[in-house]
Amino acid sequence: MRTTRRQGTLAPVPPAGKEHVLGLDEGTTGVRAAVVDARGQVVAESYRELAASFPRPGWVEQDPRGILEATREVAERALAAARVRPTDLAAVGVTNQRGSAVVFKSSGEPLGPVLGWQDQRTTDRCVELLGKGLFILPMTAATKYEWLIREHGRGVAHADIRCGTIDTWLASSLSGASVHASDHSNLSSSGVYDLQNGSFDERVLAELSLEPRWLPEVVDSSAVLGETDVRTFGAAVPIASLAGDQHAAMYAQACHAPGSVKLSLGTSGMMQLHVGEEIATPGPGAYPLVLWSLDGTRQFCHEGAMLTAGAAAQWLRDGLGLVADLGQLEALARSVPSSDGVWAVPAFQGLGTPHLDLDARGLIGGLSRGTTRAQVARAVLEGIAWRSAEVLDSLAAALPERPTRIRVDGGAATNDLLLELLADFTGVAIERPIVHESAVLGAALLAGRAVGRWTDADVASRWRADRLFEPRLGADERASRRERWARLVALAREAAH
Repeated sequence: MRTTRRQGTLAPVPPAGKEHVLGLDEGTTGVRAAVVDARGQVVAESYRELAASFPRPGWVEQDPRGILEATREVAERALAAARVRPTDLAAVGVTNQRGSAVVFKSSGEPLGPVLGWQDQRTTDRCVELLGKGLFILPMTAATKYEWLIREHGRGVAHADIRCGTIDTWLASSLSGASVHASDHSNLSSSGVYDLQNGSFDERVLAELSLEPRWLPEVVDSSAVLGETDVRTFGAAVPIASLAGDQHAAMYAQACHAPGSVKLSLGTSGMMQLHVGEEIATPGPGAYPLVLWSLDGTRQFCHEGAMLTAGAAAQWLRDGLGLVADLGQLEALARSVPSSDGVWAVPAFQGLGTPHLDLDARGLIGGLSRGTTRAQVARAVLEGIAWRSAEVLDSLAAALPERPTRIRVDGGAATNDLLLELLADFTGVAIERPIVHESAVLGAALLAGRAVGRWTDADVASRWRADRLFEPRLGADERASRRERWARLVALAREAAH
């Protein structure tokens, strides 16, 4: 394979005929594969749910071997649907849930389960570290590494231990254990990364007794790291991108310029604000991360989190049985003109930005004998939209002017009513792209970029909106309703304590 040097990065140039790129997205509840053609368009995709176990309250575990098996399965199905042979792939890119921790041997054998980013078993340890001035949260991987090594690493030679987030595990597994790497975006969410210097935080490593050789090589988000083992897909394919799911989605959404905002409405709701090449002070409850590193240059974002978004809709289906399928939720909520005084604060796993209150819990109120399931469904959608507005306010606090548009993606972004409410409650236009699953597309686009299939400008010029949702609510009414919402959130926090 011939090569070309581009801005200091050695990037393979695939032979003619290798026009397709494979994107892999290992999410919290499922894994998705997408085949992208030379125009940067998805031609086939496949999805499989991932099981999780909850051995104790607050513990969330997954099987690392099961994740790998599911990844291979969806990749094979997507390639078959696209009628593309593995030997015809120009590259493969990986994106993933961040903060979930895997510890494994250098040979690839996992040591214990994956500890999911939602796992709270190390919360007390995080509180202890915060008291020492180390900003490590329970949703990051750092203290999970410590726990896994203590509980599952006994008897393993120190030189044989490897730690990483899901991207690290997949890159190692797909390459036959020849790649041990993670990119700046994933590492900036891990708790072991020095944001200022772009390297590992030596103080954190010392406090957690983590040896540097256990940790992955720090790489660009779009760069060739190695090749898949022939036994993985039946061909040696360049592994050409690693990126956190929110960051890959930002890239696919063409949020390449400072000031652009993206909201992913998945199990949780994650909003990112592009802030450029300098680290800036975030608004309340938001936090700075590396957005991506391209050609050796890091760009940064501020992130705000709703810990519960699409999961609240899933609860209406699975917990209450209000609908049999999430596709029925919008019609049910639209069957009434309003929630008729019913309200919901969807804090099922606490409140993220701007409150950072993990003890808060969900509340539904304003009920009467006349309340129907339709009003409850509408109130939950309104609660998700109000939480989104709170997150936007926090991110916008770092800007001289409030953003005028948000690009959305994720499974819940298919709900038109939710996006109408989102536009009304934020007061900004909401743009939904044609491709709703932006993370897997972003993984493929970053990989294709690394092997010269397209440029950043190409990605931006090809982005297309499916629909634009404009605000309809007046500023005075929005402000009045926002005051009421603030009182309801305070009630949810007070009730939990």
